[in-house]
Amino acid sequence: MGNRTGHIFHVSTFGESHGGALGAIVDGCPPGIELDLELMKRDLERRRPGQSDLTTQRKETDAVEVLSGLFDGITLGTPIALLVRNRDANPAAYEDFKDLYRPSHADYTTQKRYGIRNWQGGGRASARETVARVAAGSIARQVLQELAQIEIVAWVDQVGEIGSQCDPDTVTIHAVDKNPVRCPDAEAAVKMEALIRQVRSDADTIGGVIRCVARNVPPGLGDPVFDKLEADLAKALMSLPAAKGFESGLGFSSVGMRGSAHNDVFFNDQGQIRTRTNHSGGIQGGISNGMPVLVSVAFKPVATIFKPQETVDQAGESAQIKPRGRHDPCVLPRAVPMVEAGMALVLCDHLLRLRALRGDDFLKV
Repeated sequence: MGNRTGHIFHVSTFGESHGGALGAIVDGCPPGIELDLELMKRDLERRRPGQSDLTTQRKETDAVEVLSGLFDGITLGTPIALLVRNRDANPAAYEDFKDLYRPSHADYTTQKRYGIRNWQGGGRASARETVARVAAGSIARQVLQELAQIEIVAWVDQVGEIGSQCDPDTVTIHAVDKNPVRCPDAEAAVKMEALIRQVRSDADTIGGVIRCVARNVPPGLGDPVFDKLEADLAKALMSLPAAKGFESGLGFSSVGMRGSAHNDVFFNDQGQIRTRTNHSGGIQGGISNGMPVLVSVAFKPVATIFKPQETVDQAGESAQIKPRGRHDPCVLPRAVPMVEAGMALVLCDHLLRLRALRGDDFLKV
């Protein structure tokens, strides 16, 4: 029913925004991997609400409980159950408009799909669901590091009309986390932060773009036709709340180029086949080519704004709504670890698929 992803590295998530807890079941993780729960804590800390005054002030610790699948910190190869309890839920904040359809939310569409919906903060449609994905993504990230030394870094590349100048080949998580906007371009970050604060004071919201790079990805990941690597990445990242656009490599900007300029020319780099440019973002024919995998995700403005808006109720009668509650004026800073998790889950699944196909020589493609 849309709550599970992966072919070998299976992940199922559960829970609602203002329910008792959220969590994930990770099945297919290889045995013998030493999991660093402090790294998982770091990933969840980067996603949690209330981390700065640029985000929602909901106070959640997002402490994860590992209920199964580990022994002395080592994966057993059995299902890993992860649980994150809600500590600061406030469903009463939504009581006054439980019969109204909030503009650009999933209220109406969920009602039409299931005939019932959890009106307490959006239920499964809430970005709160991503706490489970980030926890599972942390496991995937550590498997990728253990098996292939793959490194994943995402950053805020644009907020509104303010863009940045960041080099995907050199950007680091340390540089990303130097400011609350999570943009490693310090000059652009100052402007982005000012814009987000202005938007919040206007009782409004704003969107932007996150870029993500995965380094040391071996060639051979991806399984045509319908499981192309960039197709699976697009599905994983477009399933994030508020995601509205996806690019691989140069993406839409490549339409203004000629093939002679866009083609990534091969050369022998000290015994390794590389390309002189990386316009295709490390993926050709839906399969990784050994270059860094580079993608971008566009996020729309958060749908909850604190201004009166026209809407209708469940009977179709005209109404006016002015939401309350605790919401982000811009989802981008907290979405950075979400994008990294989405990238990690897809790459981990495809890496294990490649290993299943080629055995222990999967890195010698």
